Amino acid sequence: MVKQERAVRTRRALVRAGAEVFAREGFVAASLSAISRQAGVSNGALHFHFESKRALAEAVESEALDVVRQVVREAATREVRPLAVLVEATYGLVGRLADDVVVRAGFVLGSDPGRGAMPAPRREWQRWVEETMRRAGREGWLARGVSPEDAAAAVVAATTGFQVLGGEQRTWLSRERVAGFWDLLLPRLTEHARGRTTVGLHTGGVGARTGSAHDVVAAGQRKPART
Repeated sequence: MVKQERAVRTRRALVRAGAEVFAREGFVAASLSAISRQAGVSNGALHFHFESKRALAEAVESEALDVVRQVVREAATREVRPLAVLVEATYGLVGRLADDVVVRAGFVLGSDPGRGAMPAPRREWQRWVEETMRRAGREGWLARGVSPEDAAAAVVAATTGFQVLGGEQRTWLSRERVAGFWDLLLPRLTEHARGRTTVGLHTGGVGARTGSAHDVVAAGQRKPART
């Protein structure tokens, strides 16, 4: 039992150390010796748990994917309307990108050409955003003329941009940045509902202002009329 617990601790330390090195240096430049030093273990211990750098990267991505799925599940427990869930999940994801190096590394690994494929965390986030925006369109929550595909692309591009820029300047991963983004986008998504009925969203209480997107989407529960 003691050996098993030690092995679990060592594996966790290696995943976190790998995430820190991958997030800082990228997949290609990261070395297994640097990762083992970061974790405070020998190269032999690293190879006992992970047969290659790619296997370790896959473990980091897998943990990051679990977090992305947790974020969207938690958002869905707080809200039921699709745009409200999307806003809530965006705050959750950016918060985890700010606080959790494994999540950051999971997204960073996908932008590294050495990995050769889009990473599971970013792919899952994009899939979920697209699915949620299509649902918003089907259920009549989007204003007339708003394309669910274009709206989803804007959200995915923005959140990916927050992640990339946040690697250099952490203020990009702040709640205020997310609030500013939704202040710009929500009026377009719900434009024809303004002054009549709204979608009932909230944005986590950040920067709420009279007349802002926060208020525009907080006044009612019915779907906007599609005229």
